[in-house]
Amino acid sequence: MISASLIFFYIAAALVVAGGLGVVFTRNIVYAAFALLASMLGVAGVFLLMFAEFLALVQVLIYGGAVVIVVLFSLMLTRIQDFENLTDHRQWPLAAVISVGVFVLLTASVITTGVRTTTERQSVGFSALGESLFTDWAVPFEVASLVLLVALIGSIVLVRTVGGRD
Repeated sequence: MISASLIFFYIAAALVVAGGLGVVFTRNIVYAAFALLASMLGVAGVFLLMFAEFLALVQVLIYGGAVVIVVLFSLMLTRIQDFENLTDHRQWPLAAVISVGVFVLLTASVITTGVRTTTERQSVGFSALGESLFTDWAVPFEVASLVLLVALIGSIVLVRTVGGRD
């Protein structure tokens, strides 16, 4: 008998895989950004199945929303002249072999590793998670925000023009 959570898992997993393949195989960067958004929404669905509501919310808001918007904004701010001389890379066969090797390695490790399962699934409350995040993990949280700030400033410096108005 197939349960509703198993059906939802298959839908979310198909969304993740289809979005990932869309990112890899599309030639249009805007379509790749939207395929990335679909993949992130599928990952959020998997988090919901694991009763990790906070991670699902963060996945949708931060990765699904902010990262895709940053990718689209960076495309709008990038000078098109920088991409006129791009061609296909000659090392794609080596990259394909390495990718298949990593896939085989990851598949073998997933198959051979035992998974601990429980019959009772429960989630962590938002208040306990928030207290842990801002007491035990306050410094890494702030370091991550500084890294994002430096990346934003770096992208602005890279796209500004040399002459004229900055």
